[in-house]
Amino acid sequence: MEEQSLSLQQFFEYLQIEKNCSQYTIDNYSKDIREFSLFTSEQGIEGLQAVQYSDARLYLTVLYGRGLSKRSVARKTSCLRSFYKFMMREGMAKENPFALVSLPKKDQMLPRFMYEEEMNKLFSSLDKDTPLGLRDSALLELLYATGIRVSECCSIKMEDIDFSLGTVLIHGKGKKDRYVPFGSFAKDAIQCYIKEGRDALYDSAKNGHSHLFVNFRGDALTPRGVSYILNGLIKKAASEGTLHPHMLRHSFATHLLNNGADLRTVQELLGHSKISSTQIYTHVTKDQLKKVYNATHPRA
Repeated sequence: MEEQSLSLQQFFEYLQIEKNCSQYTIDNYSKDIREFSLFTSEQGIEGLQAVQYSDARLYLTVLYGRGLSKRSVARKTSCLRSFYKFMMREGMAKENPFALVSLPKKDQMLPRFMYEEEMNKLFSSLDKDTPLGLRDSALLELLYATGIRVSECCSIKMEDIDFSLGTVLIHGKGKKDRYVPFGSFAKDAIQCYIKEGRDALYDSAKNGHSHLFVNFRGDALTPRGVSYILNGLIKKAASEGTLHPHMLRHSFATHLLNNGADLRTVQELLGHSKISSTQIYTHVTKDQLKKVYNATHPRA
């Protein structure tokens, strides 16, 4: 067990130092490997090094039997494959039992987005007469203007914004920084929030910080807090359903492509390392084109 714990610790250090993985990724890998370790104990397998191909196949059967989705099984399989690849590199294992295990084909889920008319309705419903209202306006404008992730939005600090250039420095996944432009609507909303809203809220903060977006206590806004705010805005706009922060990211990408932006530009703005991650939005735009064609062409 001591040798196994050492190999796990070395793998996590490898992920953090060499692969530059986030703590979120490392925590998920840790959970997946420990679950598999428990499975090997239940099967009477003497340590992770003794696992064979047949054991790996059986584990996939167990995962499907628990009702896990193809996406979850694929993620766990990929994690264990990477772990054993590292073990082989370090001489801790002779073979990778997951090397020949085929990854289940993921169900392709088209991203949910809002139409431009829905976004305009949402912006029109904003109440800008209070500090919190000004913050909500700036938050919504920036998320839609940049397509940044909610975690990236919450980490923005005052010094990250350059109003003269109309850009914001984003600290992305994998510790990759990028500059993202924003337009005049977001600029006006953020400046108004900083001048008339943020200071009023920040006065209540217990600890000093320079985060752009704050909650009613003056502390830095959290991703969970952003979700709560956005759902409140949807209710005020008398719209159905919920507004997940990622829907604004999806809307940003979809609207850019619908209006003629090229895929490479959208990829860079979103901070995707692979263009395949961005290509999902081409399916969305094609679906939209098909709907418009069927609704408007006289012989559709």
